[in-house]
Amino acid sequence: MKLTTILFDLDGTLLPMDNDAFTKGYFKLLAAKLAPHGYEPKQLVDAIWAGTAAMVKNDGTQSNEEAFWKKFAGIYGEKVLADKPLFDEFYEKDFHHAKSICGFNPNAAMAVHTVKEMGLRVALATNPIFPAVATESRILWAGLEPEDFELYTTYENIGYCKPNPDYYREIAKRLGVKPEQCLMVGNDVTEDMVAQSVGMQVFLLTDCLINKERKNIAEYPRGSFVQLLQFIETL
Repeated sequence: MKLTTILFDLDGTLLPMDNDAFTKGYFKLLAAKLAPHGYEPKQLVDAIWAGTAAMVKNDGTQSNEEAFWKKFAGIYGEKVLADKPLFDEFYEKDFHHAKSICGFNPNAAMAVHTVKEMGLRVALATNPIFPAVATESRILWAGLEPEDFELYTTYENIGYCKPNPDYYREIAKRLGVKPEQCLMVGNDVTEDMVAQSVGMQVFLLTDCLINKERKNIAEYPRGSFVQLLQFIETL
């Protein structure tokens, strides 16, 4: 089946980063923002992780946003919902300081633009555990614009997470394409290469490789953005 659509991961793919360093820095910024409002840092971080786990387990019956806040309110009580504007303000302002923790690769934007010039459709398949405002910021940090993508997943607009194969099925459904017409490009063997299980082709970007399960990556087409474009041309 003819390839029509390229799905790109964001963190560690279009936006170079050490995932652990980014998470640590991001949590530090969030804790500093919320500590004056009565959120003890360690408990806050534990609660964020619990909310993230709830999103990862989400089965599409609610948005990831709803799954997160339901879990978060279960920990802190319903009163926490009144503080949601504090979190929104954090992502609109303070979150930008996390840009310094990330790298920058001009080949990322070049690859996206080149793929579009080839006449292929482009979507951003970033794990939807962040609000749209935070996802849009990270797109800009990568040297791209939100408008470069037909679709980008956020915690507001989808009810699945990676590595659930239904996440990839849902993206294909929304784009009106068959999974077999898509190529998923990502750096995380567990979260991104699982797209293969729904019929998508895959390419493993190795610049910021994550392989927590130590799988044999020899079975995947892989390499840099230059090698990705060469691979797409062969398809």
